[in-house]
Amino acid sequence: MNYQQLNLEKQDILIIDDRPDNLRVLSSLLTREGYNVRKALNWQMALTACQTVLPDLILLDIMMPEVDGYEVCQRFKAWDLTADIPVIFISALDDVFDKVKAFRLGAVDYITKPFEFEEVVVRVQNQLALRTAKLEIIRLNSELEQRVKHRTWELENALQKLQREIASRQQLQDKLLDIVLHDSLTGLPNRVLFIRRLGKALNLAKQNANYQFAVLYLDCDRFKVVNDSLGHLVGDELLIAISHRLQSCLNSSDTLARLGGDEFGILVENLTDISSAIQIAEKILQQFSITFKLSRYEVFMNASIGINWGNKHYEKPEYLLRDADTAMYRAKALGKARYNIFDPIMHLEAIQLLEIENDLRRAIERQEFIIYYQPIVSLRTGKISGFEALVRWQHPVRGLILPSEFMPVAEETGLINAIDMWVLQSACHQLNTWQTHSFVPEDLTISVNLSAKLFNQPNLISQIDQIIYETKVNPSNLELEITESVIMENNHLVRTIIEQIKKRKIKLVMDDFGTGYSSLSYLHSFPLNSLKIDKSFISRMQFNQENMGLVPAIISIAESMNITVIAEGVETQEQLAKLKKLNCNFAQGYLFSRPLEQQAVLKLIATAPQW
Repeated sequence: MNYQQLNLEKQDILIIDDRPDNLRVLSSLLTREGYNVRKALNWQMALTACQTVLPDLILLDIMMPEVDGYEVCQRFKAWDLTADIPVIFISALDDVFDKVKAFRLGAVDYITKPFEFEEVVVRVQNQLALRTAKLEIIRLNSELEQRVKHRTWELENALQKLQREIASRQQLQDKLLDIVLHDSLTGLPNRVLFIRRLGKALNLAKQNANYQFAVLYLDCDRFKVVNDSLGHLVGDELLIAISHRLQSCLNSSDTLARLGGDEFGILVENLTDISSAIQIAEKILQQFSITFKLSRYEVFMNASIGINWGNKHYEKPEYLLRDADTAMYRAKALGKARYNIFDPIMHLEAIQLLEIENDLRRAIERQEFIIYYQPIVSLRTGKISGFEALVRWQHPVRGLILPSEFMPVAEETGLINAIDMWVLQSACHQLNTWQTHSFVPEDLTISVNLSAKLFNQPNLISQIDQIIYETKVNPSNLELEITESVIMENNHLVRTIIEQIKKRKIKLVMDDFGTGYSSLSYLHSFPLNSLKIDKSFISRMQFNQENMGLVPAIISIAESMNITVIAEGVETQEQLAKLKKLNCNFAQGYLFSRPLEQQAVLKLIATAPQW
């Protein structure tokens, strides 16, 4: 690391671990929290790092070759310059003997692997806050001693000055402690203090079988809309109003904390059963149904609440809060403005989602994705006009996984960008390869789905240009399928990107038309080439006119706007006949072919009948 680039205004953390992946994960986490982070793989690198710039905190692994963590800690504690730097051990060793040895050597904390990221952040914040307080006290004491030395001849004044300084120091200590443990905006306990009180409640439950408690995790629904539309000052005013209203729903013995952003935690103690916690949640939701009258605005705000019963078998208070958070997210998924009680199955599902995310990240690195191609048939000529590229995940353990299982996770984590660009690159390359064969039509198209997330990326057009340049595909043979959510976004960046796409003669197709907003006004506003009628509409088409549904209307509207129509999910000859009669332009579905691997596409093109 170039130490000249360190931000000296930030607190500095040195991580010592012989495993680069651990260093990378911890470094990324703590850098996002606003710290300077440096890394060392062994004792020598750690010594060099400390000789260059003394860190404010050291995170130290125990199991390292040559010089282990215990010896590293002992050496630092023996060196005057580093003796006071707090050391937190992070180790997979969970034996009491190991922890006792660590604390005897001078460690201030001990985190057991595998660790929770939130736990690491909180413990680091606590130790840095304590160190800051200690350094401030040392500085004040030093100043105080200097003043006493220079003014001993004014004993009376010196005594009075000393008393004032002691009082000031106590106020500073109290203020620092208050800052560390309370939220500056609402004055409520913060996450650190809430976890402490939650820990006490958990210990009481372990000691006294009659003591029962519950944890509520509350998150405001659509709070970001208030911040974005009315500004952060109004948002802050609303948070203060919310904290007051929440306090009105609780007893003085309950603990209300602001956990961060628009999230609040509630610890309710001395309960008889979970129905008491449910009554509090229902009272809060009822109170939230009343408008918040601020200084200049009236704001409506809902909340989602997760409830977790204080099971004494929890190992750590953080796990109680984690599961209440999980229940809260389930409440949001069920429609928001409601409460949900934690079920252990939710935790298993959350772990499974995390496993999918981790596997998905490795899948991108290892290129475990494959593309299947489904033909799109012209109903005017009966011939194949193009193919839609459909991504699949060839998981090394679970086998072939359909996009419905992994795309939502990819969307949520931002991995969708890399996947979509890979599919676009591969599909364009494949089209160029197919067109080297004489029997492949020059106007054969390839359709690729693009996530709505990509249209918030300013470099999307440059990525598309690079792919076209590298694959040498004709842009007029490329069709990009988008969902209605892209059009509904309708912001300046989206409009600019769509205009640039059209300038390149690339076709735009609205996928799954009819399942979303389906606002016809947006069809007029955007230069679409085609609509894809969702297969749910096609499946309703039977032998009588009553079941035709919206299909004739969609085709008629599209025809009036000079937009071609593609019917998805065509499986029967009866459906095909109906679509032809309605003058539908194109169709795809199992009637023509299932999605094929790339090797089978050329054979289909060469031997396909005229439908």
